[in-house]
Amino acid sequence: MCGIVGYVGPQDAAPILLEGLGRLEYRGYDSAGVALSSKGALKVRKVSGRVADLAAELPARFKGSPGIGHTRWATHGEPNEVNAHPQLDAAGRIAVVHNGIIENADELRAKLTADGVEFVSQTDTEVVAHLVAAAFAAGAGDLEQAVRQALRQVVGAYGLAVLDAEYPDRIVIARNGSPVLLGIGEKEMFVASDVAALIGYTRQVVYLDDGELATITAGGYRTYTLDDRSTAKSPSTIDWDVVGAEIGDHAHYLIKEIQEQPRTIERALKGRIDERFETAHLGGLNLSVREAREVKRVKILGCGSACYAGELGAQLIEDLARVPASAEAASEFRYRNPVVEPDTLYVAVSQSGETIDTLAAVQELQRKGGRVIGIVNVVGSTIARQVDGGIYLHAGPEMSVAATKSFTSTVAAFALLALHLGRMRDLSPEQGRRIIAGLTALPGQITEIIERSEMIAGVAAEIAQSRSVMFVGRRRGWPVAREGAQKLKEISYVHAEAYPSAELKHGPLALISPEMPTVAIVPDDDLLDKNTSTLSEIKARKGPVIAVAHRELPAELADRTLVIPKNEPELDPILMSIPLQILAYHAAVVLERDVDKPRNLAKSVTVE
Repeated sequence: MCGIVGYVGPQDAAPILLEGLGRLEYRGYDSAGVALSSKGALKVRKVSGRVADLAAELPARFKGSPGIGHTRWATHGEPNEVNAHPQLDAAGRIAVVHNGIIENADELRAKLTADGVEFVSQTDTEVVAHLVAAAFAAGAGDLEQAVRQALRQVVGAYGLAVLDAEYPDRIVIARNGSPVLLGIGEKEMFVASDVAALIGYTRQVVYLDDGELATITAGGYRTYTLDDRSTAKSPSTIDWDVVGAEIGDHAHYLIKEIQEQPRTIERALKGRIDERFETAHLGGLNLSVREAREVKRVKILGCGSACYAGELGAQLIEDLARVPASAEAASEFRYRNPVVEPDTLYVAVSQSGETIDTLAAVQELQRKGGRVIGIVNVVGSTIARQVDGGIYLHAGPEMSVAATKSFTSTVAAFALLALHLGRMRDLSPEQGRRIIAGLTALPGQITEIIERSEMIAGVAAEIAQSRSVMFVGRRRGWPVAREGAQKLKEISYVHAEAYPSAELKHGPLALISPEMPTVAIVPDDDLLDKNTSTLSEIKARKGPVIAVAHRELPAELADRTLVIPKNEPELDPILMSIPLQILAYHAAVVLERDVDKPRNLAKSVTVE
């Protein structure tokens, strides 16, 4: 969950590394560092803190090329300058930046210590630097051979880049379970753990697969395996633009991304609506009509917000396609022995396409012969390349740690999938038209909600004073409540938990008091009476109620109502999630939290 950037070419590397690290800071931000090759030696600067702190520490003459940089989310060792990357060998000749976890680091550390190596950090990464140095001492002929020899001893996940002062024309890169890619420039080359770092420099990238290494020089690149067999890797073109990754005149990336949702929903739908047959066109599924009709069950896997979007997706598929569907946390799925059925369609959901728990679940399913499709935002990401087909969200870069536009775009993608499967079965053309009309109305309705942001901010100021908040909902409102609680807790640090409304009286009602507000999802549907009954139970116990509803609720049911436009019942959850995003954002602002980079979290979870 850290960020890697590297550069080799005629330019001074430091400004390029700092800019790239700034774009990757959402992947980890407790420390940062850079190393440059200059006149046969390495220049290294590291700080405990943010990339801006690192930039302030660099002296004016901190110049050189090639260079590597890193922004960290701590796994081994507390966040401090010593544990920050790059990590060096004892001679200060070898510098390594690393994402992932080396599982046999303790064993390797003990062996190296017995050989006389003195460690200065608590990190597993320092082990790699010393292993590379040991390989040279044992007779490795060049940097590539030394890195290969070192990595043959390593067990675990890594995406890493190695810089050697005695090989000032190159950087060696390796991948196993943690993403890393190459960027191709004009007589210059880049390396990064995320395409966001390369925006503005190149659109041509090469994705490394697990078990691959690469050497980059100003003149190009070579990819190969641990046993030095060459691999043929063709460049891909990325379609993200620099504007999408810039904050512009917004106070935070999070509010920018919330406000982008009308456009991101439009992009998710673009080219996928088939009005002639009242269905969705999803050619990327790689699923024939016959294969789709043979699907007897759908199982959705994701983590965090992706899992909650999957819960809504499961309901959409059951409602529209009449196929049994369920969602499960991928992090739990991978550790049990699941029954993999040949007539089940598995759907992996991941904004980054690199979520390690979801990727492991995909690999386990495929090992057992399961058919897996993906719903992913990042083109060319590991999960996108691993699955048998899928749907790209095209939401553009999501720089804030909290998911917003990727969440709503994912639910929209599930609506398209449900429509696609439904029209192959018993969903009538009239019902298909109804869903299509609802989908096309979403951007305008989301705009209406965003325009009410200031009113929601007033409610958020009240919520921010609470120690704990309850979120409740029924049926489709239950995953919306879970997502709303997640947003509030992760960016404002106000404790929040979600329950199905009907479960309140089975225990959680004991928590209701004047000091604990409840945010209730109350759509104007066939469960309205049930939902208002729940509100009455809460109010009878003097619990404050904030309702998200399609019309103003009376004061005896809700203290405040966040009124939203009504769409089709199956699509209302998309709209009902928007005010909860805005609510969490403004609560975090009131509490002066670091909105885009909440403590202890990182965007792309690539380690366990």
